[in-house]
Amino acid sequence: MKKTLSLLTLILGLFLGSQIIFAQDDTLLTVETEKVMQEEVKEEVKEEVKEEVKKKKKKKKKKKKEKEKEKANDTKTESTSFHQIIKQKFIEGGPAFMGIVLLCLILGLALAIERIIYLNMSTTNTDKLLNDVDEALKSGGIEEAKEVCRNTKGPVASIFYQGLERSEEGVDMVEKSIISYGSVQMGLLEKGLSWISLFIALAPMLGFMGTVIGMIEAFDAIQIAGDISPSLVAGGIKVALLTTVFGLIVAIILQIFYNYLISKVDSIVNSMEDASISLIDLLVKHK
Repeated sequence: MKKTLSLLTLILGLFLGSQIIFAQDDTLLTVETEKVMQEEVKEEVKEEVKEEVKKKKKKKKKKKKEKEKEKANDTKTESTSFHQIIKQKFIEGGPAFMGIVLLCLILGLALAIERIIYLNMSTTNTDKLLNDVDEALKSGGIEEAKEVCRNTKGPVASIFYQGLERSEEGVDMVEKSIISYGSVQMGLLEKGLSWISLFIALAPMLGFMGTVIGMIEAFDAIQIAGDISPSLVAGGIKVALLTTVFGLIVAIILQIFYNYLISKVDSIVNSMEDASISLIDLLVKHK
C-alpha cells in the first residue's frame, strides 16, 4: 500500500508540475503576443497618421492652386469685361453720335501730342544762349553772334537773330524787330490750340444733342404705343445718357491737355520776353 501511495503521489506531483509549466508557457506566450500586437497597432497608427498628414498637404496644395486659378480667371474676366463693357456701351449709344465724339477725341489727342512735341523742342536754355551771344560779341562781333543763333534751335534764338540783323540800324529798330518777330513766334507756338478748344466744346455739345434725340425717340415710342411703360422709355433715355457721358469724358481729357499746352506756351513767351530785354542790354553794352 505504501508503494502504491508513493507512486500516486509521484504521478500527481509530475502532473501538477507539468500543468504549472504549461501554464507558465501559456502566460509567456500571451505576454509576447500582446507585445507584438501592441507594436503592430502602433505601426498601423503611425502609418495612418502619416497618410492623413499627406492627404492634408495635398488638399492644401490643391486649394492654393485653385485659388491661384481663380485669381487669374478673375483678372482675365475683369480685363475682358471692362473692354467689352466699353465696346457694348459705345454700340448702345448709337454709331452716329458716338462715332463723331470718338473722332473728336482722336483728332484732339493728335493735335495735343503734336503741340507737346513742338513746344518741348522749342524750349531752350536762355541763360546759356545769352552767355554764348555775349562771348561771341566780345570775340567776333555781330557775325559770330548770328552764327551762334543759327546753330541754336527754338524761337528765342530766332528772335535774337532778327534783332542782330537790325543792330546796325540802332537799338530802336532792334526793339521793333524783336517785338514784331516775337508776335510771329507766338502765333507759331499757339498754332492748333484753337482746334483743340473747338473739340473740347464740340464733344459735350454732341453728347447733349444725342440726349435730346434719345428723349425724342422715347416720347415717340410712348406716343405710338399709347402707354407709358418703363421698357419703352428706358431705351431712349439710355442712349441719351450714354452719349452725354462719352461727350463729357472726351471734353475732360482734351481740357487737361489744353491747359498743359497753354501753361507751356506762357512759360516760353515769358522766357522770350526776358531774353529779348537782355539782348538789347547786351547790344547797348557792346556798342
